[in-house]
Amino acid sequence: MIFVTVGSQKFQFDRLLRAVDDLVSGGCVDGGAFAQTGACTYVPTHMRHEAFLGRESFRAHMGACDVVVTHGGTGAIIGAVKSGKKVIAVPRLSKYGEHVDDHQVEIVCQFGAMGLIEPCMEPADLSNAYARVIVNDYLPYQSNTERFCADLSEYIDEIGGVR
Repeated sequence: MIFVTVGSQKFQFDRLLRAVDDLVSGGCVDGGAFAQTGACTYVPTHMRHEAFLGRESFRAHMGACDVVVTHGGTGAIIGAVKSGKKVIAVPRLSKYGEHVDDHQVEIVCQFGAMGLIEPCMEPADLSNAYARVIVNDYLPYQSNTERFCADLSEYIDEIGGVR
């Protein structure tokens, strides 16, 4: 099953919802799909959907899916990867009124280059990205929080501690 999340910001991402709806209608997705549609105006016809999900409902849908299809926000990507899900991330683009700038392009490219996700730069290429994500393996997420805290503590000790 696919879980689609477009986030909770005020911007629509109709291009992505249409692409997933088309993918599901083509019969390529085992188990169907569920979409958290946010501020989108497009209403999916081939998958269940809800505009906004509470925390528990979001976790339940994340837990039940095999693949997460998401916008290029860091929180959505990291949350899905931390959950051990295969992720297809599609950046929102400003020219379509999906965001104020194109920073998500860089985010998606970086996570893809790290081998954590399947980047999909255009929703029109979603079927190809889905075919790749099903057969490819991705690196697990590894937090560097402990290393960062240790480095920070060492630095503070070196400069004489906190005064």
